Amino acid sequence: MSAIRRREEFEAEESERLAAWAVKSAESRGRVSAEPPHAYRTAFQRDRDRIVHSRAFRRLDYKTQVFLYHEVDHYRNRLTHTLEGAQISRSIARALRLNEELAEAVVLAHDLGHTPFGHAGEKVLARLMKADGGFDHNRQSLRVVDLLEERYADFRGLNLTYETREGILKHGCHWEHPIPVPEAVHQPSLEAQVADTADEIAYTNHDIDDGLRSGLLEIEGLMAIPLWSDTFRETRDRIGGGPEAVLRAQTISALIDKLASDLVEATGARLESAGVASVDDVRATKQRLVGFSPEVEKRKGQLKRHLHRVLYQHPQVLETTERAVTVVDELFTAFRTTPELLPAHVRDHFETDGAARATADYLAGMTDRFAAAEHKRLVAGRLP
Repeated sequence: MSAIRRREEFEAEESERLAAWAVKSAESRGRVSAEPPHAYRTAFQRDRDRIVHSRAFRRLDYKTQVFLYHEVDHYRNRLTHTLEGAQISRSIARALRLNEELAEAVVLAHDLGHTPFGHAGEKVLARLMKADGGFDHNRQSLRVVDLLEERYADFRGLNLTYETREGILKHGCHWEHPIPVPEAVHQPSLEAQVADTADEIAYTNHDIDDGLRSGLLEIEGLMAIPLWSDTFRETRDRIGGGPEAVLRAQTISALIDKLASDLVEATGARLESAGVASVDDVRATKQRLVGFSPEVEKRKGQLKRHLHRVLYQHPQVLETTERAVTVVDELFTAFRTTPELLPAHVRDHFETDGAARATADYLAGMTDRFAAAEHKRLVAGRLP
């Protein structure tokens, strides 16, 4: 037996191990620009690695999840959120006999297009770009991997596979994009659906954790939400006494497990009843196949509404949001009014991408701290 495992062996293993409805790397629809296969890595392993080595991925370390990066070192940022979501996606994909590397790659790439300051920054750019084609972070993530990363001599972007790009798009492409996009279908691959739901499981639970740590969420308020209260009591009964921090951490862990386990069981039953036998069957299915049971979906909705009302709309969070809105709004206005403030490499894309889109690309790629510093240098520093 050879000490080396080559790509063909990984692909053969996938064919034996994965379900009929899973995407096999050997059956990928390929890349926009053809490349020879790698000797030791499958197509989706290469996608994952290209994403992790990208500049946009590194910048996630200084982009807001809920709390600004500088407030407390223990709060999540876009990078830690992405890593938690990727881990959850692998566990779910493995249990459903799906392609773990594809699900992981989609999660790792899904937030690359997020603006500084989280959804607050995204809303500002969406408003400012309304007359120039609009803006949303899923679209921007595709622009990052297709166009904005500059690492290769033969093409722009990372030249990811069709299936990873399909997962990044989530809801299809409804705008002009200079590179051919995956075709519009009822549903993306099951791996893409798992990635989307793993993202939701991750942010719901770590936002609770960070909210409790910050004091903006309180255990007493969460105890009125059945999904949390049931999990909390079950955890307390299981571990007995101990520090409050341990009980909180164990409750979060148990809630992630409860949601992921329900998702696996409910999705498995749905797949069997739907009678899908291929990836094409999945894409042609009108109803989403990856999802929770009706009862858990209802309870999860109650928990998310509580988070929206108590955490995301908390005056302290909204105050931070207002500061972020000002920074993004005034920076964009300054760049559009005085293009000379932009670096030369950004202005170089005016002709091909349009001045407004190139400006939005540059601003969306900023980290929180770089955007704040540029605002201070270019805008606030020039005020009388």
